[in-house]
Amino acid sequence: MNKIGIIGMGHVGSDLAYTLCRENTVDTLVLIDKDDDKVYAETLELEDAMASTSSQVAIIQQDYQALSDAALIVLAVGSTDLEKEDRISELTQNAQSAKEVVPKAVASGFSGIFLVISNPCDVMTMLVQQYSGFPKHKVMGTGTTLDTNRLKRIVGKIAGVSSQSVEGFVLGEHGESQFVAWSTVRIAGEQLSELPAFAAQDLPVLKEQVRLGGWEIFTRKTWTSYGIASVASRLIQTILKDERRIFPVSAYDESKQIYAGYPHIIGRQGVIEALPLTLTQDEINEYELSAEKIRRTFLTVT
Repeated sequence: MNKIGIIGMGHVGSDLAYTLCRENTVDTLVLIDKDDDKVYAETLELEDAMASTSSQVAIIQQDYQALSDAALIVLAVGSTDLEKEDRISELTQNAQSAKEVVPKAVASGFSGIFLVISNPCDVMTMLVQQYSGFPKHKVMGTGTTLDTNRLKRIVGKIAGVSSQSVEGFVLGEHGESQFVAWSTVRIAGEQLSELPAFAAQDLPVLKEQVRLGGWEIFTRKTWTSYGIASVASRLIQTILKDERRIFPVSAYDESKQIYAGYPHIIGRQGVIEALPLTLTQDEINEYELSAEKIRRTFLTVT
């Protein structure tokens, strides 16, 4: 049975639940939030929506014990204390929420995979692994997958091709120290430097457009949800179906002893293997700096 738990029913958790129901990805959803009325209302609306589809998803409300046989739990707790251009401002409140809910999930007998959406994603993923005591390959964050999607959108528009035809990765922190690994970015196998459309493009400017992509949305509607919910849904499908697809999730880097966004093969057992990338020396240096930023932030809450 494909049972998924979502802890945290804000904009992201709610949109993820709707996406999973709409796509008929799961058999059962367990929805948990500190607000009983919110969970009840979301359940009714999801059931109303499914009446117009072929989906049949059972929804369980506010029951940690129901997580005992879940394949995966998504941590989507969020904070209202968000300062301009700084996901770190969410850390204190979200870390406390994780400290409260993760042990409850584990106490149910849950032994599946934790997928972390909550920001700051890399540090929160490290905390979930610490609070759960789970093997590191069974705890991952969405990492720089959404940032990579934003990169593909921007590059695709310049080149006049679908974003799905763009290859490449944003690496490091899902935050201010992230960077575009331009050596990995290609269209139809060609590096951007070989494409006429990019002859006059300023790559540092494009990098900033990628980094600030979320803030472009947030400052205009005060939240972001569709992109990250779609990323989480795609990762859930990959895990449940053991598709062994590659995503730049936040996974444990043994050499740096932190979680950071880097491409890994993902499947039913969680994080299977890191993808070997041949990065330039500048990119290696940027990854080192981003890893150090994550490490310093993690130490502020441990």
